[in-house]
Amino acid sequence: MSDTREINTLLCFDFGTKRIGVAVGQSITKTANPLKTVKNNNNKPDWNDIEQLIKEWQPDALVVGVPLNMIDEVQEMTVASEKFMRQLHGRFHLPVYGVDERLSSFEAKQRTGKTTDLDPVAAQAILETWFAENHDKIAPTKIT
Repeated sequence: MSDTREINTLLCFDFGTKRIGVAVGQSITKTANPLKTVKNNNNKPDWNDIEQLIKEWQPDALVVGVPLNMIDEVQEMTVASEKFMRQLHGRFHLPVYGVDERLSSFEAKQRTGKTTDLDPVAAQAILETWFAENHDKIAPTKIT
């Protein structure tokens, strides 16, 4: 049995202690677009804002960037993002995938030429990485 599932729409989160960047993507085109920034006050995400995004976009799965340092060591933010992943799954009962987010902020700076308001663009880069790494796990959409 293959480990594929039909996944069309995904929301991706670039988790941070103050802000969470959000992007949306489509498996058909394997493209992602930045959406918005959600507040995260004292490690308490704005769950109402996240719930609204999930209702609006009706994703089939969620992706969260997991920060590791350059030698693959777990750090405090790794633990926090993994907790956020568990909370997303517990609240919304959707598959949640983690992906290495290393250099996503650098990529966002390169794309925009800016140094602020990068969180949604970083989430876009993270989701594009997930698409590249998981293309074999996404079942093609059935067209009838």
